[in-house]
Amino acid sequence: MNTDEIRDRVGEFLTEELEIDPSKLYGDSRLKEDMGIDSLEVVDIVVLVEQAFGFRMKAEDFRGIKTLDELCSFIASRI
Repeated sequence: MNTDEIRDRVGEFLTEELEIDPSKLYGDSRLKEDMGIDSLEVVDIVVLVEQAFGFRMKAEDFRGIKTLDELCSFIASRI
């Protein structure tokens, strides 16, 4: 799976499950500041990543992730 496919899949669950405006989904979008993702939604994202990509992710893994590109790169490094 390449980075574009990962970004598409992540974009799907961000828009469908967390109701993030698709116009806010660009590579350097900051998850908290630009997309409005709060700490409870971080837990949802962890679960969605686990379901979509088949690996365990801890909430602590999310601490260093600030942007959509960083999230996609993290996923790519684990699959």
